[in-house]
Amino acid sequence: MVPLPFTEAASGQRRLPRRSVLASIGAAGAALTLAGCGGGSGPSPPPPPAGRTRSWRMGFSHNPPRFTVEAVIKGIDLWSRHAELAIIHDELPWADLLEGMSPQAILKRDKVELVQYLRGKGLALTMMLDLTNGLGRESEARALVQARRSLTEPAVQALAREYALAVEELLAPDWFGLAAETNLIRQVAPASLYAAVQHTAVGVDAALDRAGARSRRFVSVQAEVAWGRLSTRTPYVGIARDLVDFPFTRALGISSYPYFAYDDPSAIPPNYFTRLRGASGLPVIVTEGGWTSASRGSIASSPQKQVRYIERLAELLDSVSALAWFQLQFADIDLASVPPPVPELLPLFTAIGLTDADFHPKPALAAWDAVFARRWMA
Repeated sequence: MVPLPFTEAASGQRRLPRRSVLASIGAAGAALTLAGCGGGSGPSPPPPPAGRTRSWRMGFSHNPPRFTVEAVIKGIDLWSRHAELAIIHDELPWADLLEGMSPQAILKRDKVELVQYLRGKGLALTMMLDLTNGLGRESEARALVQARRSLTEPAVQALAREYALAVEELLAPDWFGLAAETNLIRQVAPASLYAAVQHTAVGVDAALDRAGARSRRFVSVQAEVAWGRLSTRTPYVGIARDLVDFPFTRALGISSYPYFAYDDPSAIPPNYFTRLRGASGLPVIVTEGGWTSASRGSIASSPQKQVRYIERLAELLDSVSALAWFQLQFADIDLASVPPPVPELLPLFTAIGLTDADFHPKPALAAWDAVFARRWMA
C-alpha cells in the first residue's frame, strides 16, 4: 500500500504504516539513524562448544512484534546477538511504483539506512521478493488489486525488473530471491498468475545478468505443499516443475511451517529436505518457517513442541549440509497492534517467535542458541 507517515499512538510511539505483516516492514531511514545509541539488552549466546559445527548460518528478519519504529530497532539490537544473517522478505512497493516514484527513491526512503544498520551489526543480507500476496497465495498483491492492476501486465512486470535492478544497485544482497513459495502459487492461484510469476522472475534474472549483478539468485518452494500435506493429504508431489520453470535458481529456498502438517516435530520425516533437493544438488536455504508455541484453532501446540521443532530442524539442515536458516519472526506478533483489516490467516502465525511480543525469551530461544553455539564452518 502507499507508505504513510508515522502516526502517533496513544503511548507516544511512532507507528509504522501498514505492510504485509509476515513480509518485511521497512522502518524509515531517518528513524533508524536514532538507533545509533541503542545497544539492546539481555544475554548473548554462549561461546561455541569444542567439536560442534554447522554448515549453515542463522538469521532473522526485522519484522517487529508491534508496528513501531522502536520495536523494529529494539528487535534488531536483540536478535543480532543470535544471528549472522538478516533477510528482508518483501512484497514490492507497487503503489509507489505505479504512481511513478523511482525504485531508487523508494529504497533510499525505506531500505538503504535499514540495510546499513543491519550490516553495521555484522549481518550478511538476503533479499526475498514476494510477487504475490504473502498471506494469500491465491491472490495478487493487495496493492495491485486495489489499483486494479495485475502482474500479468507487461508494464507491471517491467516495474518489477526496474525495482530488482535498484535493489541490486543500492542494497547489494548476497542472495536474491526472485519469487516465494512458487509451488503453492501454482497450486492455489489462477494459472495466469502463476505464469506471470514465472515470466517475471525469469525476466528479472535476465535483466540482472545483463547488468552484471553479483548476487546469487534463487526461488523458494513450500515444503508442506511438496509433501502433499498442506490443507489436503495427497501423495508426495515434489518440486520438479519448479526447477524447470525457474532454471536460474542457484539454491533451493524452502518455506516450512510443519505444524500445519504434523502433530509433533518428531513426526517430520528424516528425508524431509533431502527428498526435496533430490538429484538437483542445489544448496538449501530455509527462507522462512517456524512452529507455533501456542494452540490455535485445530492446531495443538506448546512451548515444548516449539523447542523440539528447533532441534528437529537442525537435524534436517544437517542432512543436506544447508547454507542458511532464517526464522522470520524473532518475537511473537502482538495481534492487537496490527492495523485493520487483520489478514484471516495471521493469527495462526502470531506465536512462532522465539520471544513473546515484549521480547521475553521463550524456551525455544535457548534451543536456538544451543544450535547457534555450534561453530559455523563455511
